[in-house]
Amino acid sequence: MDCTLATCPVSESIYQYKPSLAGNAALLAIFAASGIVHSLQYFFWRNASFSIPMILGCLTEVIGYVGRVLLADDPFSQIGFLIQICCLTLAPAFFSASIYFCLADIVRLFGEEASWVKAKHYAWIFIPCDLVSLILQGTGGGLASVAADKNTDQAPGTNTMIAGLAFQVITLVVFMTLTGGFIFRTMKARSIQEKEMGAPPKLPISRERLATFAIPFALAIITIFTRCVYRVAELSEGWEGDLIHDEVTFVILEGVMIAIAVICLNIGHPKLLNQK
Repeated sequence: MDCTLATCPVSESIYQYKPSLAGNAALLAIFAASGIVHSLQYFFWRNASFSIPMILGCLTEVIGYVGRVLLADDPFSQIGFLIQICCLTLAPAFFSASIYFCLADIVRLFGEEASWVKAKHYAWIFIPCDLVSLILQGTGGGLASVAADKNTDQAPGTNTMIAGLAFQVITLVVFMTLTGGFIFRTMKARSIQEKEMGAPPKLPISRERLATFAIPFALAIITIFTRCVYRVAELSEGWEGDLIHDEVTFVILEGVMIAIAVICLNIGHPKLLNQK
């Protein structure tokens, strides 16, 4: 608690390294820029169910990286640690919520007959799951922060965060399974129609618009899933594990993965599905 760079080696800080100021400032700028773009997209397109969680997620990421910047100045900063551990753990759950709402739009566009779940039920299934994940991660982050502040056992808070992250991973697996099943059944139905009609059935939107949405959307899901698996592995090792003390791995599998996701969701905005 009394350590500073003048009195203690960096190896005695929680992360055992001095975070990169340039790297964390760059990620902060990326999330701020993406959040501004998402805000403008909401202003022009009014897609609240998608844009508002994205804006909240970007704002939470920005606050989290402010904490990392504080740690770059002072790796013993208790405030910096508390800010970043809560915000960076929590933020991607907002992005997942936006993605869950998108699948309902996709199902409505291509037809519910190919979906195992009715379009209106996707929000009923996945948004409560996302809320559970948010509550567990937020509660765990709060408990871990209080424990760190009091220099007591952080295991209960850490385990609660792990539970929230693991639940998010399971939810994403179910989501990806349903999405993959819907795509497979839709393609199979279109193949049958093509054989019967002698020509491919007309798409509800142009191929160019579909590709502009689908490719970034799929990449966003993959990167968020990758990040969640990494955070489960990182926190499962505890505060003395190798992963939590490796900044390069953190930057790539946490920062870069989520940065790619938010940019992809700027590009693959669901408004593309509603325009001919």
